[in-house]
Formats: sequence, C-alpha cells, structure tokens
Amino acid sequence: MSSTKISAMVLSDIDIKRYLAEGKIRIEPELPPEQYGSCSVDFRLGNEFSVFEHSRFAFIDPRDRGAIQDMMRTIVVPPGEPFILQPRDFCLAITEERLELADDVLGRLEGRSSLGRIGIIVHGTAGLFDPGWTGKATLELSNLGRVPVALYPGMRICSFTFEQLTTPVSVPYRAKPGNKYAGQTSPLASRLSGEVSQVKEP
Repeated sequence: MSSTKISAMVLSDIDIKRYLAEGKIRIEPELPPEQYGSCSVDFRLGNEFSVFEHSRFAFIDPRDRGAIQDMMRTIVVPPGEPFILQPRDFCLAITEERLELADDVLGRLEGRSSLGRIGIIVHGTAGLFDPGWTGKATLELSNLGRVPVALYPGMRICSFTFEQLTTPVSVPYRAKPGNKYAGQTSPLASRLSGEVSQVKEP
C-alpha cells in the first residue's frame, strides 16, 4: 500500500495579502507596499533592546529562576539614533510589527541577506512561529564581524514567510498552558529556567 506525503504550502505574496484580508494573518501596523516580497514580508526593528551586563555576573545559570532576566539591562533608543552592536556581542531586540497567526498557519522568521553580509545574524534558533502565535517577535541579534554595526529602529531587520498547514492544530500556541512568550511586546529574556528546574537528578 503506497502512502502520500502531504507537505505544508508556502504562501505567495498574493496569498499573504488574501490571508491578511481574511484575518488568518494579522500584522499591526499595516505594512506599506515596499515591505512585501514575492513570498515574504519584511518586519522592522523596534527601539527596545536587552543586553547582558557581563561585568556583573560570572556565568548564566539556567536553573536560577529570574536570574537571566536580572542579568539583562533594557535600552530604549531615541528616535533617529542608532543602537551600536559591538563585534562578537549579542543582544535581544523586538520587531516594530505585531503578528498574529490563525490556528492552521505557521510563520518562519529569516534574517536579511544584506545584514548577513556585514556580519549581523538576526536569529539563532527562534525561527519558527507556531500556529496561534500572537505578539511581537524577539530577535536574537549577533555581530559576527570585527567592526561595530549601527542598527536603526525602523529599519527592515528580518522577513517572515508563512505556510498553510493541512489542518488546524489541536492546541494553538496562545492556548498552551506552558507557553512562555505569547503576547510579548518587549524583548523577553530566556525562560529556560522553568524547564531546567524540572529536570530530575539521576
């Protein structure tokens, strides 16, 4: 007996606009035409950043609840001014746009090639946005180069592609009892401590 593999469908620009009109994808504020690609949309960089205060802490302990957030300092960049990302440095940022996905649509965040070519990585592992996601996207910014880079709030920082699932998921992200980041409006620190603290000693 043969089986048929069913895969998700990546949305074109036409489908993205249709999904926006139908409310299956919601993006606020509304995107201008120049932020649409052939199968993606660009999101802009927000003005809030979270940086590690390296000099105050010897290491990160993922078992210590609240410690990771305490290690980070929030910086709000005034209009027209840049945030300077130093070489080999890392920070969390937030998108200007807010995203909401239907229960049968997933999103994928991708870095922009133009930034990658000057050493800026937009996300390390957090590229998948589950069906039912709601909130702004936290960006994991790294400067792999040897020269500081100025990042301006309002600049196009990343792109999103979207996929149509075969069926709606049984439990959308916003309804998961253990969801950690739904509805976020600022760059939240890792909430790994809740998971690590549940790991039992052998």
